[in-house]
Amino acid sequence: MYVSPEVLKKFLLESNLVTASDISSAEKQAEKTGDSLGNVLISQGKLDEDEMQKSIGYVLGIPFIGLEDENIDFETLSLIPEPIVRAHNIVAYRKIDKGLEVAMLDVNDLEVLDSLKKKLGIRLLPRLTNSASIHHALTLYKKTLQDEFQDIIERETDNVKGILEVKDDAKDEDPQHLKEMAEDIPIVKIVDSLISHAILQGSSDIHMEPHEDAFYVRYRIDGLLRDAMVLPKTTAAGIIARIKVLSNLKLDEKRLPQDGRFKIEQDGTKVSFRVSTLPVYYGEKVVIRILKESSKGFTLEGLGFHGTSLERAHDALKQHIGMIVAAGPTGSGKSTTLYTMLDMVNTTEVNISTVEDPVEYQMPRINQTQVRPEIGLTFANGLRTLLRQDPDIVMVGEIRDGETASIAVNAALTGHLVLSTIHTNSAAGAIPRFIDMGVPSFLLVSTLKIIIAQRLVRRLSGSKEKYFMNDAELIQLAKYIDLDRMIGFLKVENIIGPKDTWRDIPFYKPKGSDETETGYKGRVGLHEALSVSASIKELILKSATTDEIEKQAKQEGMMTMLEDGIFLAAQGETTIEEVLRVINE
Repeated sequence: MYVSPEVLKKFLLESNLVTASDISSAEKQAEKTGDSLGNVLISQGKLDEDEMQKSIGYVLGIPFIGLEDENIDFETLSLIPEPIVRAHNIVAYRKIDKGLEVAMLDVNDLEVLDSLKKKLGIRLLPRLTNSASIHHALTLYKKTLQDEFQDIIERETDNVKGILEVKDDAKDEDPQHLKEMAEDIPIVKIVDSLISHAILQGSSDIHMEPHEDAFYVRYRIDGLLRDAMVLPKTTAAGIIARIKVLSNLKLDEKRLPQDGRFKIEQDGTKVSFRVSTLPVYYGEKVVIRILKESSKGFTLEGLGFHGTSLERAHDALKQHIGMIVAAGPTGSGKSTTLYTMLDMVNTTEVNISTVEDPVEYQMPRINQTQVRPEIGLTFANGLRTLLRQDPDIVMVGEIRDGETASIAVNAALTGHLVLSTIHTNSAAGAIPRFIDMGVPSFLLVSTLKIIIAQRLVRRLSGSKEKYFMNDAELIQLAKYIDLDRMIGFLKVENIIGPKDTWRDIPFYKPKGSDETETGYKGRVGLHEALSVSASIKELILKSATTDEIEKQAKQEGMMTMLEDGIFLAAQGETTIEEVLRVINE
């Protein structure tokens, strides 16, 4: 059932799904990375996963099935245990007279098919599917996890109450007793379930908040906080003690904030957790940041870059000296963009060093240093030391002050490629910010290569509702963007036909489903890439305002974040409402 690259290539070309130049470019990338032709075409945005899977299925004579809108009987689904679904991307979804239909990402996984056939004693009928279908099936398993979690709470609450009653009688919050409480089986089960549940839902943060009547747990999913669980107030002290034990924090310190870290491995993936505690009126609030330790698999195309912004980012990475700056507020994906860029230039010929706070992703063959201000290891001191380590490429986690900015600029002047982030609302706004921090304008024009500003918007799930804009909606949209300029971008990148108007462009609204109640799943980036051209340099030297710099950048073809958002909405990736929500925040 193997499809050779030549057979696949021939089918894709004959079907007009890709061009010969697309194939040529993908083959070069596949040879360089060792990845398959299909995966490279998907990562480059030439094909989506459904098109690729359907093509493979057609060549093999195997049907393609999408499960996002399927109502799968849980009895059938549970024939294959969740760990096997996760490990092998195979889902049992329908029983028929001929056997059990199973949806797979890779129908060449004969080993798992043979194993399941022997275990279940039934004929398996493989079907090709997509990643969204596998995720949908896993959400059905998730519901059983919620039920199991509730059972733990109800079954163990009395035990927890008993433990806490002893604690109340203990004098001065005895650390030894707190440790015993944190290691009690019911508390361990509750914390493990909280963490597993958060990872399964794709949460970036867990918020645990004690109140007068209960202990509230919320997950931040796709940038928005959502209520996850309401626990008995009696569980709060034990859960917080357990998290402190995992993070090596002081158990009996409740008057001062504390920060710590811990790691786990789940389904073969290492996950790091950054823990912050804060005293509040009814106890301690805990926030846990969830960080996948590997940045492997990210591409600029996968992050949402396209067209001119993608070309400018690639051009900047070809430079050996200068500065590449990612701009945006906290949580806008700046670090992920820089890590992706580092991964692209991470070869044996260069020495890459970073100074970060915190080290969010661990990357092979890169020397990563964690900032520790309490012992004097600041961004400025760390960067100063790194420059004595013979680096070719340096990443500074964040430029926060004039000293760090000055050292970073001088590093770029003396033969290094410097990547960093800065907190500004737009790409053009980063230039006055550097000048405010004391960097002379003549040094900026000599070092800055590109400034990439970004935000993250929620991505529409497989279930979405198509519509076309009416007159009132077009008038409203015209208040935010130049409609003629925007439709020009859409035509240049072949998103719409040369004669299409705004009335011909389909947009989408979110539609809730079993997979996601909101109709959104995951996030994608909005970007504006300001290339520091000769005319932009002249404006910098003349101390031009942010608006003047942005106006010139737009004349030179820069798509703003708002325009990039409308571009993604026209592709069905997100909604206009979501773009306006994020840009206006």
